[in-house]
Amino acid sequence: MMKFTDKVLTPEEIERLRKQFGRYLKLTIDLENKWLVAGGNLHADAEKLLLEKGSKQDDIWGGGIDLEEKLIDTSAVLNLRPMLNNDSLEILDQGKREKFIEIIKNYFRELWR
Repeated sequence: MMKFTDKVLTPEEIERLRKQFGRYLKLTIDLENKWLVAGGNLHADAEKLLLEKGSKQDDIWGGGIDLEEKLIDTSAVLNLRPMLNNDSLEILDQGKREKFIEIIKNYFRELWR
């Protein structure tokens, strides 16, 4: 089960996600609305959920976080978008990548306390 949120995650919510998905958590984010979907097997499933909520396709990017090491990655098949000049699994646009990381650090701020 995926978790959609538009609010900072509590320590209890983060722990529930860790128990459900393990130490690595896939994240799919709407950069414009700053919505986050955590978990799931495929970023595409979370993308579908965000689109149903009103996100625009071009605003949705994927990656993940290692909850134990507190390492954020910006790589997902979802990010392979030649039409947006992103011909890599990584988020190549520095501004988008920084915004992606900033949103994660905000939602998971309890990890860095």
